[in-house]
Amino acid sequence: MIRSTVSPVANLLRRSYSNVAPTTKLFVDGKFVDSKTTEWIDLHDPATNNVVTKVPKTTPSEMEAAVESSKNAFKSWSQTSVLTRQQLMLKLQAVVRRDLKKIAQNITLEQGKTLVDAEGDVTRGLQVIEHACAAGTLLQGESLQNISKDMDVVSYKLPLGVTAGICPFNFPAMVPLWMIPLALITGNTMIMKPSERDPGATMLIAELLNEVGCPPGVVNVIHGAHQAVDFICDNKDIKAISFVGSDVAGKYIYSRGTANGKRVQSNMGAKNHAVILPDAHKESALDQIVGAAFGAAGQRCMALSVVILVGEAQQWIPDLVAKAKQLKVNAGHEPGTDVGPVISPQAKERILRLVAKGIEQGAKCALDGRNIKVEKYPNGNFVGPTILTDVQTNQECYKEELFGPVLCVMSADTLDDAIKIINANPYGNGTAIMTTNGNHARQFVHETDVGQVGVNVPIPVPLPMFSFTGSRGSFHGDLHFYGKQGLNFYTQTKTVTSLWRKGQVDSRPSVNMPVQS
Repeated sequence: MIRSTVSPVANLLRRSYSNVAPTTKLFVDGKFVDSKTTEWIDLHDPATNNVVTKVPKTTPSEMEAAVESSKNAFKSWSQTSVLTRQQLMLKLQAVVRRDLKKIAQNITLEQGKTLVDAEGDVTRGLQVIEHACAAGTLLQGESLQNISKDMDVVSYKLPLGVTAGICPFNFPAMVPLWMIPLALITGNTMIMKPSERDPGATMLIAELLNEVGCPPGVVNVIHGAHQAVDFICDNKDIKAISFVGSDVAGKYIYSRGTANGKRVQSNMGAKNHAVILPDAHKESALDQIVGAAFGAAGQRCMALSVVILVGEAQQWIPDLVAKAKQLKVNAGHEPGTDVGPVISPQAKERILRLVAKGIEQGAKCALDGRNIKVEKYPNGNFVGPTILTDVQTNQECYKEELFGPVLCVMSADTLDDAIKIINANPYGNGTAIMTTNGNHARQFVHETDVGQVGVNVPIPVPLPMFSFTGSRGSFHGDLHFYGKQGLNFYTQTKTVTSLWRKGQVDSRPSVNMPVQS
């Protein structure tokens, strides 16, 4: 693969100037349009730090136009049949599957993850589209005939109106596809704000929506940072917000959005622990920990960034280090790469600072990837696999989400002690146990206060027929992403009670509370 400073979507979505970086367009009313903004955000290839594109800070009038387009589209889209929406999803899944590698190449260029991992990013989003194809069953309401004499009750799932999605940089295809299919299949329209660090995947999805005949305005895409977020939180015509990202942003969006009467689902930070018991299959357990800790350069909200070795498993640290040393650090498009760059120089600096602080506070560095050099890419944001041992709960490297290829190793005498560590942590996104003992597994499942638990599964992200159920400090809201909860998030229920008396009925006015029988 020849590495270029131009994204695969450049020809359609970006306008090039001589000696000037190409620019990312807006997607409004079914058209890719140039922003009239004077403020731009440079998007850099994390492997080279070359500018790939300039992303616009969408102007207020452009954002208003996007909402107006979505409002107008909602009038007709909400009235389309379930079969029509289902057929759109069937077509969409086909073209996303067809262009999977193209989307993955764009992700690798803009975000830095390996091509194989980027393909997995797209695939997990594709599974949500496929799940949405079951709309005929998913959108069924409830009914009960003759609940009272001559009385029937029916409930319907109805769309909310204009919805919005605010996406993170780490899954530029999967997370938008957590949102778009369910919002659309339920009859809503959607304003998408992809991360300003890697919007290309969302723009490619917009292109595919056009290809399969999605009506103009059903999905619109704006870009930007704080001003765009505030607009989404404040605009009275946007009824619901889906957010995935950092703690600070997630709490802010939840607070501001709900204060304006909106539904908000907010997936935020994490500090996911894995527990290895001495009865685990050693090689398999260590392989899974290494993959879950260092895959995607640790930039996953479900990354296992902490491992608790219980009892005799504490002797496995040298083996853990040896496996991590074998990982190849390079640009994501290079063959055989295991760990790509982190997203930005600022992210790298933060990771290195927290590692140094952890060592200063008493952790030991069993594997140091801070000074790694990648010969072909001297300007890239590379951090090699790093393992800190003797980590304690009061250290900054434990308390902060590093969001990089750093694994904190802790020790516990018993499973009970390990569970106490996990439950004392404020986050509740995911956790896992490696064991061959069913009693230990069952205890772990029932006693850990975490929303997603893996038993010999290091990254227990549910498939889309279930919901993504992070808890405690990792989630704000009442309804989670995708699955049944996702459908409920994007719908409201209307209940109709009908009374049709058979024959002539003698009656007189009653001021009493109706009591059915």
